Amino acid sequence: MELFNNFKSLFLEVWNKGILGVDIFQILIGLGIFLIFLIFRGIISKLIIKRLKSLAKKTSNKLDDSFVLAMEGPARFLPIVIGFFIASYYMTFSEDSRAIVDTINRTLITIFIFWVMHQVIEPISYILTGLNKILTRELIGWIIKSLKILIFILGVAAVLELWGIKIGPIIAGLGLFGVAVALGAQDLFKNLISGILVLVEKRFKIGDWILVEDIIEGIVEKIGFRSTVIRKFDKSIAIIPNFQFAENAVINISQTTNWIISWTINLQYDTTVDQLKKVRNEIESYIKTNKDYKPDLGYAVRVDKFADSSIDMYIRCFTQTDDWDEWLAVKERLAIEIKQIVEKNNAAFAFPSQSIYVEKK
Repeated sequence: MELFNNFKSLFLEVWNKGILGVDIFQILIGLGIFLIFLIFRGIISKLIIKRLKSLAKKTSNKLDDSFVLAMEGPARFLPIVIGFFIASYYMTFSEDSRAIVDTINRTLITIFIFWVMHQVIEPISYILTGLNKILTRELIGWIIKSLKILIFILGVAAVLELWGIKIGPIIAGLGLFGVAVALGAQDLFKNLISGILVLVEKRFKIGDWILVEDIIEGIVEKIGFRSTVIRKFDKSIAIIPNFQFAENAVINISQTTNWIISWTINLQYDTTVDQLKKVRNEIESYIKTNKDYKPDLGYAVRVDKFADSSIDMYIRCFTQTDDWDEWLAVKERLAIEIKQIVEKNNAAFAFPSQSIYVEKK
């Protein structure tokens, strides 16, 4: 009987002292409260968020869809924060244990606040798209990413401060480390600044066809912090450091409004003056009257010079189209027309040649 009484007293002692001075009954009640909020979290996920997504899809704008999607994570985390807070305050802790629990509660609330701030940035990007006349889509993307990184760093700093970890010495150490890195990563910063200049000055955007003489030609697929991804016309990928676009002339072919044709045709030296005039006048008349060209932008059809083995005629005009494929078709039609005009006037194209005269003695 005495053995049973000893076990009973020991059991009640453990039951009353529990863990960290909290009796087992309070711990069970606290776990029950926390479990209720976990169930509520499941209800939020399956019913409320699903219903909000359905309502957002019925609207014409994407702002509400983005907002609901962004808030899904924090909304699921909020019941955990509240549940832990209520459960912890229901239980009676010792003074030291209460300080730790309070710090955990502050940490959870801090994480929730910074998580909401981090997620709200994404819907804001849809509001910033209205500033596309001032900011490019790529620059807006950079701003959004930078803000997210900044909020994440501030959130980590706030959590570390709650646990008594001073971030001042860490920042000072990172500063010295940053100086060392900067000295060895000058190209990285040069590319970063060049990328920002490209976006601010709107030199090109994703989807543009660009040409950097002797470096690259292709379609822009991605503009990154350090480099830009270009899809060449053979479908291969080229990754070009951003400083190349700051230090070299960039031709944005996609922004061409009127394609130019600039040719020199070579006629034989036995072409007569009348033939030259007829060929010149007929080509000029074709350019002036054909709907493929814009003569108001300027044109020229002139005998240019006497070359080594030909009489050169210069032709310059602008096309109506700004489509590359159609421009090729227009050039083809002009080439065929010029050949017909030359042949019709009994003239002929010249080709490089040399005449050798042998002196008879």
